[in-house]
Amino acid sequence: MNLPKTAADAPAAAAHADQPTTRQFSRRELLSLARSATVAPIIAAPALAVSQAASTDPSSELIYMSATKLAGLIRAKKVSAVEAVEAYIDRQLAVNDRLNAVVMNSYARARAEAKAADQAAARGNWMGPLHGVPMTIKDSLDTEGVITTGATYGRQQFVPKQDATVVARVRKAGAILLGKTNTPEFTLGGLAGINAASNLLYGSSHNPYDLSRTTSGSSGGAGAIVAAGGAAFDIGSDWGGSIRGPAHNNGIAGIKPTSVRVPRTGHIVDYGGLYDLWQQLGPMTRRVEDLSLITPIISGPDFRDASCAPVPWADPAAVNLKKLKVAFFAANGVTDTDDDVRQTVIQAAKWLEGATTSVTEDLPKAILQDLYESRTQLTNADAWAFYQRMAAKWGTQNFSPSVAERMKSMTPISTAETVAAWEAADDAKSRMLGWISQYDVLICPVSGKAAEVIDRPASAARPNAYAWSYTGAFNSTGWPVVVVRCGTSADGKLPIGVQIVAAPWREDICLAVASYLESRSGGWKKPPI
Repeated sequence: MNLPKTAADAPAAAAHADQPTTRQFSRRELLSLARSATVAPIIAAPALAVSQAASTDPSSELIYMSATKLAGLIRAKKVSAVEAVEAYIDRQLAVNDRLNAVVMNSYARARAEAKAADQAAARGNWMGPLHGVPMTIKDSLDTEGVITTGATYGRQQFVPKQDATVVARVRKAGAILLGKTNTPEFTLGGLAGINAASNLLYGSSHNPYDLSRTTSGSSGGAGAIVAAGGAAFDIGSDWGGSIRGPAHNNGIAGIKPTSVRVPRTGHIVDYGGLYDLWQQLGPMTRRVEDLSLITPIISGPDFRDASCAPVPWADPAAVNLKKLKVAFFAANGVTDTDDDVRQTVIQAAKWLEGATTSVTEDLPKAILQDLYESRTQLTNADAWAFYQRMAAKWGTQNFSPSVAERMKSMTPISTAETVAAWEAADDAKSRMLGWISQYDVLICPVSGKAAEVIDRPASAARPNAYAWSYTGAFNSTGWPVVVVRCGTSADGKLPIGVQIVAAPWREDICLAVASYLESRSGGWKKPPI
C-alpha cells in the first residue's frame, strides 16, 4: 500500500527506485571515522546528562548501522543528514508495502529538516547527539503537525499541536521524524484472530523475518521497521510487554525503563489512575548502544507527568561485570516455553559464567504467580470501563470488536476486591525486591515462543492466559528491563530475545549485561526482506 501523507506534508517524490540506495563504508574508513567522530553530550532533562561512548557497531551500511554510529558520521561530516534521510525514505518505500509498519509519513518535512540540519552543521551549529538521525515514532505518541491516531477512529484526522514530551526531547537532540508506526487501538485493543499489531484503521503489521509471522504488540510497527532498516530508532510504550515483545519477535533491542523515569505526557494512555506505574516509554533500536544514548535524553520530569521522578542516570560503561551476581530461569512453569527459547536463555547464562561473579538458576515462581494473578484482577477490575472512557474521550463509536466482546463477558469486581488485589500486588512486589537482593541481574525469556503466525481463528485470540506472564510481572514491579537478541528459532529463521532485568533505577546494569550478551550473540541480524 502507499503510505498516507500527513496533514502538513507535501506530496512525496515519486522518483525513488523500488530498492533502497545505501552507502557502504570500507573497514579502514570506518576505523578512521570511529577515532574521529564524536558526539557532544547535552542536558536532556533536569540532572540527566547524556553519556557518550564510541560506537562498537560493526555495520557498514548506512540504513543498518546504529544511531550512535550514524550520528558520529554526520558530526564528522562524512554523511549528511539529507543523505541519511533519503536512504531511510528509500528503504521505507521499498519494504513498507509488505510490512505495513509505517502508517503515516512526514517525508516532505523530514527533507526540509535534514536540509536545515546540514546548513546548521556547516556553520558549526549542532542540535545535539542525534543531529540528523532519522526516526519513526509509535502512533500512540503525539507528534506536532503529523496525524496521530492512536489507532482509533475518533482520532483518524487528529493533528496534535505539540509533541509528546519524549518526542520533543529527541527532536531537540536533532532527530528527524520520518513517520508514525502501527499499533493496536489505544495500544491495548487488537483485532480478534489477528496476532500482530493490528487495528480497524490500518490493518496488521508483518514480521520482516517471515511476513506470515507476528510483530507482537503493541509497538509492533516500530519493531518491524527498525528491524528492517527503515528507521534508526523508534520510541515505543510498554504496559505489559509492548516494547519487549516486539523487540523479541523482530530481533532488535528495546528497553522498558524503571517506572516513572520517563514522562508519559502526550501518550494516548498517559499518566495517572490505577495503572499509572505499569506504563513506561522507551527506545527501540537495532543495537544496545543506542538504548544507552537515547534513554537518558527522554528521561526526567517534565512537570506535567506528576509521577515522574528526577533520578540520576548511571553510566552503563562504569558497570564491572566481574562483580555481578546473575540469576536466570529458562521457563516459568506457567506458560508453554519452546526448547529453542529455553536453550537461548541457557546459552546466555553460560556466556555470563566466565564474565561475572556467579550464575545461579533460581525461579521465584510463587512470587511471579502472585504478581500475575493480582495484575489480572486489577486489569479486569472495572470490566474495561477505562477503555470505554478513552473511546468516549476521542469520540470513537466503533472500537475494537475483540475488546467489545471481552467487555460483554466481564463483570466488575467490588471496590474492596480491587483494593485487596492492589495490596496483594504490593506485597508481591516487596517479596520480589527481597528475592532480587541476592542478585544483581536476572536473565529470563521474553515469551515462550518465537514469533507465531498472524492469522489464527478468532476463538484462539487468547489461547494461553499466561502468554504475557514473562513480561507483565515487571510492569507490576516497575523494574527496568532490556531485551536483546541472543538466539534463533529451531528452523533458523526467527529471532529470539532474552530479558535482562535489574532492581529499580539500575538500567546501567541491564544495559551493560545486554551489551555483553550482544557481543557474544551478534545481536540484531539483517532480515531477508
